[in-house]
Amino acid sequence: MEAALLRKCIVVATTVFMVAFLTAAAQNAVTRVPLPNSNFPISEGVWVGETFYMSGMIDSSVAKETPGDTEVQTVHALDAIKKALEEQHLSLGDVVLMHVYLAGDPAQGGKMDFAGFMKGYTQYFGTKDQPNKPARSAMQVAALALPGALVEIEVTAVASHRNPAHPHLGK
Repeated sequence: MEAALLRKCIVVATTVFMVAFLTAAAQNAVTRVPLPNSNFPISEGVWVGETFYMSGMIDSSVAKETPGDTEVQTVHALDAIKKALEEQHLSLGDVVLMHVYLAGDPAQGGKMDFAGFMKGYTQYFGTKDQPNKPARSAMQVAALALPGALVEIEVTAVASHRNPAHPHLGK
């Protein structure tokens, strides 16, 4: 009788372990999201479990026309981030971490225009409609990869458990 009980306990323990292991493995699955309409060798973002790591975004109009100032470029970069997040069923409210790279602005004597960045940033974070604020670092860099770019922003977002329809939850 004790041997049968021991076997049942082993089967239950093994089943519990396997379910926990498979759940953890599914949560840490890696999914790469390609850059739309591009063969550039980076991903737009990478899912690891419920966390989405997005590559840095630059105002795409900088390459096509006269670049705007830091505030304008911040707004355009955040609009691009918002759109890319929405394609992943995320929102700016899901952003938990932000890194901001600001190039020196010639109009500011080669110094970063942090005030201009903040004018753009505060249109999206800490507002009545979107009160969530990410942890954030902002720094001046010597230059960005795209000539004329003053702002590059990368974000990390976490899928909300409040949205059970999200394709990355429960997989």
